[in-house]
Amino acid sequence: MAEPRLIRDYRAELTRQLPAPVADEVADGLTETYQACLRRGQAPDIAARSAIEEFGDPRVIIAEFTRVSPARRAARRLLTTGPVAGACWAAALVTSQAQTWPVPVAVRLLLGLALAAVITMLAFAALGTRYRLAIRTALAGCVGITALDVSMIIVVLMAAPAMTWITAAAVAVSTARITFSTRTLRPLLAR
Repeated sequence: MAEPRLIRDYRAELTRQLPAPVADEVADGLTETYQACLRRGQAPDIAARSAIEEFGDPRVIIAEFTRVSPARRAARRLLTTGPVAGACWAAALVTSQAQTWPVPVAVRLLLGLALAAVITMLAFAALGTRYRLAIRTALAGCVGITALDVSMIIVVLMAAPAMTWITAAAVAVSTARITFSTRTLRPLLAR
């Protein structure tokens, strides 16, 4: 017996918004609920409406999966640790008198623009309501924050006249974020 249009449409909505394994699992539950309604003697169209009513609006289900997405959690953690890392780097750069280093203005501007772009991507991932967009922007944000942290470490190691304990602390914070980002990237890429 073919599935009623309501069930197919529900399944299609899940498939458009969620990763295939998640969408399939949710849709299988809906199909089982529909089959149970049929076994209780309901007509196919009534069984489909009953199953969907019992299961809930697909937008609500998608929103809940998005809310608990590992991508959103990762983006929120990176946004939360961002001010700490930024404060460490600000202290390191000020105490090392970075304004006197031979770093071109274009490089400084590029790093600032890249930081703004990464923060924007992480904010989209942390606050967005679309699952796939949260995954993509979190991936881009993780890659971006890793690139920025690596860039800061390289620039400081090449341009700083001496390594201070404040600079070492900033490098340690960035190294921790690099580790977190790369660990976060693996499961996100597997999706």
